[in-house]
Amino acid sequence: MATPSQKLAESLELLHQLQNVNGAAAVRARDLSRTHRERLIVNGFLREVMKGWYVPSRPDEREGDSTAWYASYWRFAAAYLDSRFDENWSLSPEQSLSLHGANWTVPRQLLVRSPKGGNKVVQLPHGTSLLDVRAALPVPSDREEREGLRIFSLESALIECSPQYFASHATDVRAALSMVRDVSGLLARLLEGGRSTIAGRLAGAFRNGGRGRLADEIVKTMAAAGYDVRETDPFRDRPALGLPARETSPYVNRIRLLWDKMRAPIIACFPPAPGLPTNSRAYLKGVEDAYIADAYHSLSIEGYRVSQQLIERVRSGGWNPEQHEQDREQANAMAARGYWQCFQVVKNSIERVLQGENPGVVAEEDHRGWYREMFAPSVTAGILKPSDLAGYRTGQVYIRQSMHVPLNRDAVRDAMPAFFELLARETDPAVRVVLGHFVFVYIHPYMDGNGRMARFLMNLMLSAGGYPWTVVPLSERKPYMASLERASVHEDIGPFADLLATLVEKRLTGEPLPEVPKGARGV
Repeated sequence: MATPSQKLAESLELLHQLQNVNGAAAVRARDLSRTHRERLIVNGFLREVMKGWYVPSRPDEREGDSTAWYASYWRFAAAYLDSRFDENWSLSPEQSLSLHGANWTVPRQLLVRSPKGGNKVVQLPHGTSLLDVRAALPVPSDREEREGLRIFSLESALIECSPQYFASHATDVRAALSMVRDVSGLLARLLEGGRSTIAGRLAGAFRNGGRGRLADEIVKTMAAAGYDVRETDPFRDRPALGLPARETSPYVNRIRLLWDKMRAPIIACFPPAPGLPTNSRAYLKGVEDAYIADAYHSLSIEGYRVSQQLIERVRSGGWNPEQHEQDREQANAMAARGYWQCFQVVKNSIERVLQGENPGVVAEEDHRGWYREMFAPSVTAGILKPSDLAGYRTGQVYIRQSMHVPLNRDAVRDAMPAFFELLARETDPAVRVVLGHFVFVYIHPYMDGNGRMARFLMNLMLSAGGYPWTVVPLSERKPYMASLERASVHEDIGPFADLLATLVEKRLTGEPLPEVPKGARGV
């Protein structure tokens, strides 16, 4: 007779097979027998979304944790909509435009078009919902598929998008506009429908972004065809930067747009930089004194996927809560050792900055070494594979309870050089501090350790301005995470900048480092 562990392993094997088919996103009741389904639910590997639909989850997730849902959201939506409407559906032109603009944030309400739509709201977990509207789909040539989602093409989304969306989601629209190298595709659609008002809006949008040549081409071509085009600017403001004409990655342009948008609020709230310290030895002594308090903090949780190794452990009876706790203790010990090793090489980077080197250049040259030191003990202990130290992540990562979806693996490789270029060119110390931290975790280049790496990066940038080493205390974790979420999802950097500014101000006025519980001295 099979043991409980063997039975659970059998159920996990079936779930693993389903994940390989649909990308670990949506499990329908009919996909698994009732016995397997209930076994996976009881053991925390499956969570109900709505009647008849489930998503994989982590067995150690607490009740009410949203991570499994946000990690599965987009793939779940694609599978669910395909099951309801076959291929006869599309996301709205507005949502399509946001995806073209590299914004994969989970929306509160997903607007879907279908000739079979019921004009009703489907409630989904954690305050999200789906509204399917009965509406015609774009012609086949104006449709695309991305990550299983059926969307409007870039040109058709720009034309069909509501005027208000240009102002309310300016970063999304500007990032999407930056992908247009030639307006021939737009003009064909504008001329075919005689859409002079929309032509004027798009011309104004291009001119707002510093691309007057494209704006002129739209206006002159429409005029040659007999249409009176009145150019209007649909945005509320004009960006200070001009996006590089040859940059085709919306992810890179999105980061540049966010950087430009967020500079002023940071400068307004941050204390003035003291300037590079004259006594480098004393400054480095202060860094060393901060180690215990600094090492007490950590974060960065990725999404969960059933692995073959886990299945084998369960099958052999090697998976149980006690073993899980032992594994966690070993992982914590290796993380503490890795943090100490990383701290040592970060101090070397700070020495370079104190000698006058550009902090952005130092960060770009040294950050991979930080990461290797942080996780080398886990590789030595067999917790991680040597290949995990090779470089940036090779898969998708998710942040616990966050609606923000970090960049995909290919976009990371485009975005990181652009990020360091922005950091190296930035002249304001406070902007380097806040955006150095924020943009790093926004990209999330590694599978683990992104929060720790970002705080090391923040402190390297603090040293370049002469600010003291600053610790984000555990007592501030909730506002810290909430402010990062607000910056990522709503593009509001204010709360995060205010939080860091307050912590730095306290250090400047001589307030001691946060206390560390006695039990944490082992870090």
